[in-house]
Amino acid sequence: MPVILDDTDRKLLELLQRNNRLTADELGDHVGTSRSSVQRRMKRFRDEGVIEADISVLSAKAVGRPMTFIVEVELERERTDLLDEFRRSMLALDDVQQCYYVTGHTDFILIVTSADMAAYEEFSRQVFTDNPNIRRFHSNVVVSRVKAGLQVPL
Repeated sequence: MPVILDDTDRKLLELLQRNNRLTADELGDHVGTSRSSVQRRMKRFRDEGVIEADISVLSAKAVGRPMTFIVEVELERERTDLLDEFRRSMLALDDVQQCYYVTGHTDFILIVTSADMAAYEEFSRQVFTDNPNIRRFHSNVVVSRVKAGLQVPL
């Protein structure tokens, strides 16, 4: 069930999605409310799960992982225990930035970063080729990132 947000909540969340380092005073100035009101709202956002995390977004290229792959994975069998096992394995892999269980012709879509093609080839061999529950996987190499973000329209 969605959380009920008023106009001030929406304005705060828009600002925070762009820059979560703004102080409560700065946020209050932008939305026309007090620091204490902003702090109460921020606490509520976190308590109610509206704000899932406060993170820093790194440049993969700057830290030596310039290659991104979009990988479609089709499982051999979709038993609950095997789905859960695959999910757990994806959660444990730092190379996997995002993992989605989807409908359609494939079971999972992954976003994977790598230092180079050789590193990705080794990753795909260990994770996909050697896994008996993976029927097939298809890798797309990202040539250029047009847009990437986690901002949710309000």
